Amino acid sequence: MAKRKPDQRQPRVTIEGEVLRQVRQHARSNSKTEVCGVLIGEESGGGVRITARIPGLNAAQAGTYVTFTQDTWEHIYKIKDKDYPEERIVGWYHSHPGFGVFLSDHDTFIHKNFFSAALQVAWVYDPHSDEEGCFGWAGERLERVAEIHVKDDKGGEEAGETGKPEPVGEIEDEADQVSEHDRGSEIGAPTWLKWALTIASHLVLAAIAFVVAWLFFPQQLIFFVDVLNRSVVQAPPGTRISRDGHLIVPKSVDLPPLSGEQEIKPQLPDTNKPSMANPEKNGSDANKPDAKKAESGKDQNVPRQ
Repeated sequence: MAKRKPDQRQPRVTIEGEVLRQVRQHARSNSKTEVCGVLIGEESGGGVRITARIPGLNAAQAGTYVTFTQDTWEHIYKIKDKDYPEERIVGWYHSHPGFGVFLSDHDTFIHKNFFSAALQVAWVYDPHSDEEGCFGWAGERLERVAEIHVKDDKGGEEAGETGKPEPVGEIEDEADQVSEHDRGSEIGAPTWLKWALTIASHLVLAAIAFVVAWLFFPQQLIFFVDVLNRSVVQAPPGTRISRDGHLIVPKSVDLPPLSGEQEIKPQLPDTNKPSMANPEKNGSDANKPDAKKAESGKDQNVPRQ
């Protein structure tokens, strides 16, 4: 392995758009464990150009780390000698599913022992957040590369031609580029659906309030029952029952007769007059001995003293 140069400048990294799509696709194929592979390309001056990648098959995968095994290296060199004999391994890539873009202690160990050349880089991609970054040597330290150029052979200018540093998390190619207008149209529900949900929620709240009022604040309804006519008439508005049990009817309301054209007034029997239901019985009772006893207050059968 080549020895690192004591150059404090970060390497200038250029990656083909197709390679970037392949790296992302490989990482998205397994959203729970890490995947890895090597980057193929060429070095030129103080920079590196990535033109292909080889997936690391049979690697030791886990949720938070990945390791190149002997079978993995055999597969990588077999593909390289066959398809890329004139190019070099300029770095490696791996995924961090769900825990951000950085180099862990295990990743740093792999890079120092297998990719220690001055221009070899490490590409990290998080398929959950769609964030990615590139790390390279700056002297004896591994740092995140501030400027990355993405070249798309399908057309268009090379990304980063202005020479300004580009945030790695904002690297986009033709396949992944989405305009702000399209994003805004996809986020959120349509306006008519929002209005429909608002009206429906208000109707539901009104129904709940009506049921609560009906259960906890019942209204008193009073009815007049006409026994003779066998009819029921609802009391006029304002009719109520007082606390002592009397029925109070508003004075301005004329009550209809209970039955027919004439109001029937109940008559109570007079207890002071003899009943006319059975006069003979009343007369006969007066002539009985018991009645005479009650009048005289004496019993004739009682012996005199």
